[in-house]
Amino acid sequence: MAQDHPHTKRVLRRPEVEARTGLARSTLYQRIKDGRFPAPIRIGARAVAWREEDVEQWLSSLPEAG
Repeated sequence: MAQDHPHTKRVLRRPEVEARTGLARSTLYQRIKDGRFPAPIRIGARAVAWREEDVEQWLSSLPEAG
C-alpha cells in the first residue's frame, strides 16, 4: 500500500467522519448548520466529503475528557 505524502490532502466520507467523531449523522448535520462543525465539500453531483485536516483540527479543539 502506498504511503500518504505529508502534504497529501485526504477527504473523509460521512461514515468515516461519524466513526472518528462519534457523532450520529443527524448531530453532525445539526452542528454544521449551527457552525459548530466544519462544512463538507462537494465531490460529486450527490456526494460530499470532509477534508481530513478540518476534522482533525476540530477533534483537537475539543476539551480533554477527564
